Amino acid sequence: MLTARDTLEDKITGLNVGADDYLVKPFDVKELEARIRALIRRTRGDLSNEVLQVGPLTFDTGTFVVKRDGQLINLSPVGFKLLKILMKASPKLVTRRDIERSIWGDLPPDSDALRSHLYNLRKAIDRPFSTTLLQTVQSQGYRLYDPND
Repeated sequence: MLTARDTLEDKITGLNVGADDYLVKPFDVKELEARIRALIRRTRGDLSNEVLQVGPLTFDTGTFVVKRDGQLINLSPVGFKLLKILMKASPKLVTRRDIERSIWGDLPPDSDALRSHLYNLRKAIDRPFSTTLLQTVQSQGYRLYDPND
């Protein structure tokens, strides 16, 4: 958080509402750079260059490149998050609640938001291809599964 508010109460409030760091203006650019590097070090596990694969679908989490059968697939930011959750769990089932909590935390959007994102993900990764990977298990959840494996 970059702000001119400099009281202790302001700092505590900022950190309590979700800021990873709190820097008061005016600030030195070198300090900002050092704080950014520290944040990256703390979250490095999420920034690692991991390549996930389910059948012909690959997702390079470091470069955000998704391909199926060599064809590049474009996704929204939520689509990338959703795909990563499902690919990491594959072939296991992931409940709707677990997906919503992973993407939106304790403040999930209205009930149709996840359905809409799943529709767009399915359209991107399955529709142009002969084999369906994204499966809905009625009243239980969703999974990515390659029936040919």
